[in-house]
Amino acid sequence: MTNFAGLIKQLTSQPVEREWLEFKSNLADPEQIGQYISALSNAAALHAVSKAYLVWGIEDKTHTVIGTSFDLESATKGNQSLHLWLIGGLSPDPGVKYMSGEVDGKKVAVLEIPPACQYPVQFLGTAYIRIGSHKKKLNDHPAQAKQLYQALEATPFEGRLAAEGLTDEQVLALFDHDVYFRLQLKDVPARRDQIMYALEVDKLVVQDGTGLFSITNLGALLFAKRLSDFPSLARKAPRVIKYKGKSKVNAERELEGGRGYACGFEGVTEFIDNLLPTNEVIEQALRQEVSIYPDVAIREILANALVHQDFSVTGAGPMVEVYDDRIEITNPGEPLIDPVRFIDAPPRSRNEQLARMMRRCHLCEERGSGWDRIAFHIEVYQLPAPLIRVTEGHTSVTMFAHRPVKKMSRDERIRATYLHACLRSVQSERLTNKSLRERFGLPERAVSTVTSYIREAVEAGVIVPFNPSAGKKNMQYVPLWAAAETDSDS
Repeated sequence: MTNFAGLIKQLTSQPVEREWLEFKSNLADPEQIGQYISALSNAAALHAVSKAYLVWGIEDKTHTVIGTSFDLESATKGNQSLHLWLIGGLSPDPGVKYMSGEVDGKKVAVLEIPPACQYPVQFLGTAYIRIGSHKKKLNDHPAQAKQLYQALEATPFEGRLAAEGLTDEQVLALFDHDVYFRLQLKDVPARRDQIMYALEVDKLVVQDGTGLFSITNLGALLFAKRLSDFPSLARKAPRVIKYKGKSKVNAERELEGGRGYACGFEGVTEFIDNLLPTNEVIEQALRQEVSIYPDVAIREILANALVHQDFSVTGAGPMVEVYDDRIEITNPGEPLIDPVRFIDAPPRSRNEQLARMMRRCHLCEERGSGWDRIAFHIEVYQLPAPLIRVTEGHTSVTMFAHRPVKKMSRDERIRATYLHACLRSVQSERLTNKSLRERFGLPERAVSTVTSYIREAVEAGVIVPFNPSAGKKNMQYVPLWAAAETDSDS
């Protein structure tokens, strides 16, 4: 919990207002407040400070506590809460925190504003910046705009600070270092300084000139004992919701992951697995209950949702929704790779440090997105191909329960045929009538039926003949992108 009086004392001890610090007495104009949030957040990113502050109740020249009548919690804009109105006008919302209290018997209010991350913060479509103690439109100052974009690129979200001013003992109270070493198959060092050194090397914590430590977003996201200990990251915890039936009408169970991604990954996947329907199979005379969905595919899709999310989208984290006939896994942010090329494109992530650490902890595919593994196990389980949807600000992957090919829609068959062609291509093989029959679990007498499925995919433009002049029985097919690459190489 922040020592409010201590924070005010620290801020008022500044000799002058800074680019990241603004004092006001009773500023209540909604648009002015929104512009200040944008300017202060962008200035904090530009000047590499962990927080910016807009403070009410302080005289700006003398820094004397004079008190304020402003209260964000009760203020309104029209018929709406001013706080909600401000959040709605910010893009992306940096995640401001409002505090108030008494100092020297007078009311003081504070907006704590995190630095911009990845993109400049705009208010009502315009980005602002602080130049000295003055608020300006960012576009009117190209030199500062260039510096800001360079700063945003140089300091990714993972490197920003989630908690500051901690002793090594306090760090280890918040941080599950046992999991950090165990997942990497390492022994926990005997001495505290050795533990802290390992965490520093991996940029999970940083030490300042006073000898105190800060935990980075990377460290907190992965290894926090409780994400709720880090207010700026609490909403990034994954949620799992089990619905009754095929719609969102009745939610039966819900879990919000409370631990860091690496610490809580096994617990979340186990919770999901326990929600899923099973089939009884007999192996070596033993009856076993086996999930109707491949565990490998669920783990890979969930890991992708954690790793590839856009952390600039505030107030939202990865979500897993379990229905009777499908699982939907959604993450904030649109992918950097065209979903059509998920299975073959080189891996790209906006969170490279997070992705690297997840791989080192053996929680996601070493070679990249793992979509070839997902596709392989989907086919082994004879499931429809996953559906990937990209909407404004979100990416969703839906995995469907088993359905015979004859009950699939035309679009579902085309999607399954395309995914099969992609999987064959990354294995240096090509789709044939025989391979697609085996993928759909159809007998040899279904040759003509499978030929019609292939024709559907060709007409949809997702696969093409590898050698158009080949005889009908020897015809092979590749995804459209594989044919284009072959042509460019020749």
